[in-house]
Amino acid sequence: MSNKQKVHEPLFHISKRASMPWYFSWLIRLGSILAALIVSGIVTMILTHQKGRGNKIHLFLDGEYTATTDENCWLDNYISDSTDISEEEWQDLLVKINYKKALNKCADFLSRRDHSVKELKTKLLRTVDEVSAQKAIERYIEAGYLDDEKYCERLIEYLFEVKKFSVSNVKQECFKRGIDREIVDEKLNEYDIDSVSTIVELINGKYST
Repeated sequence: MSNKQKVHEPLFHISKRASMPWYFSWLIRLGSILAALIVSGIVTMILTHQKGRGNKIHLFLDGEYTATTDENCWLDNYISDSTDISEEEWQDLLVKINYKKALNKCADFLSRRDHSVKELKTKLLRTVDEVSAQKAIERYIEAGYLDDEKYCERLIEYLFEVKKFSVSNVKQECFKRGIDREIVDEKLNEYDIDSVSTIVELINGKYST
């Protein structure tokens, strides 16, 4: 019998790849990036909606709850049920939904009482993103529903005439509501403060029977 040992060939051979021109390697990389972009554009989600309480509309992507809007916003941007929607299309729709939500929140807050720009934006940021909040704020400023100077004038008059606040307390209340110091100081200087009359009224109110 032969004493020769069998030689096992490896399953894989590793060899050094020959160098290629730089522009060829860049073409391969660009091709990979383009392929990834094409694939990401092809991947879609199924959008459906469901009526909620009042005028609310709940939106679902692939059967999972994703966002809530109102009937007016949904009618303006209506997409029929079971429509395939890309990530880019969804993000565009979400921007419109959040902006509409910010506008509605502004209307709700301002219907209860006046607000400063800073105070209103702080409240908006609890439920909407920064961009949507800022766009809604700018829209209400442009429409004349937000004006820190006019708000400060009305607030100062109310605090002096109705609440009988002192000057220092008026300042603190204005700062608390987000009005800039410069505006507060300016409006206080313009306001005719009768300190003696205010003190007399406070004393009479405290000791009247």
